[in-house]
Amino acid sequence: MANSYFQFKQFRVEQAQCAMKVCTDACVLGAVATVAGAQRVLDIGTGTGLLALMTAQRNPTATIEAVELDVAAAAQAAENFAASPWAGRLHAYPVSLTRFAATHPAPYDHILCNPPFFRESLRSPNAQRTTARHTAADTLTFTEISRFAADFLTEQGTLTVLLPPPEMLHFEQDAAAEGLYPTARLALHHRPGSRALRHITAFGRQPQPVNTQLLRLHDVDDSVYSPEFRALLGEFYLHL
Repeated sequence: MANSYFQFKQFRVEQAQCAMKVCTDACVLGAVATVAGAQRVLDIGTGTGLLALMTAQRNPTATIEAVELDVAAAAQAAENFAASPWAGRLHAYPVSLTRFAATHPAPYDHILCNPPFFRESLRSPNAQRTTARHTAADTLTFTEISRFAADFLTEQGTLTVLLPPPEMLHFEQDAAAEGLYPTARLALHHRPGSRALRHITAFGRQPQPVNTQLLRLHDVDDSVYSPEFRALLGEFYLHL
């Protein structure tokens, strides 16, 4: 039986109550987002709290808030925050993004999001998994995320999002309608020559040429992480 937790070098992520477990692409997002210098960070749809915890490790002064619609997942994130070395800087809110917006939080320097992304596929009979994986009017939509970021980012703030490439195109359209534009993109590939599985895209308020980089998770052997991946996640993964 698999562990109910994922152990990192400086913190543990308990995940038994969360539909979406710790995954490699989310770890990459947590490691590459440009959170240095940010004083206020928000993790939208935090799930286990992974991105918030990684941000707290990387940025020793930031206050990090996390919003999660699923009550059980939000409770688990709060427990993970409390057990971490950065409990005083991490705060979980078990509410929808709409309800959170109604509280009129202070502006954020950086907003992180690994949103639900299945748009057309059949929903899972597991309601918790549907909320975590499927974008829909009753879950967390691309428009809702973009609109919140446009309203609550600082003028020079950044929104960083993880999505499969086709869904990222849809997200970019919604973001542009709210006045947010891609500024940088990291394409995640499983191995050399494979298609991109995920895009991690940063958005800001000013249109500009997009700097696109590539990261291979593995070399030829799928059991071995690439040197680039090992360098990126070395501060987090136990055996790197």
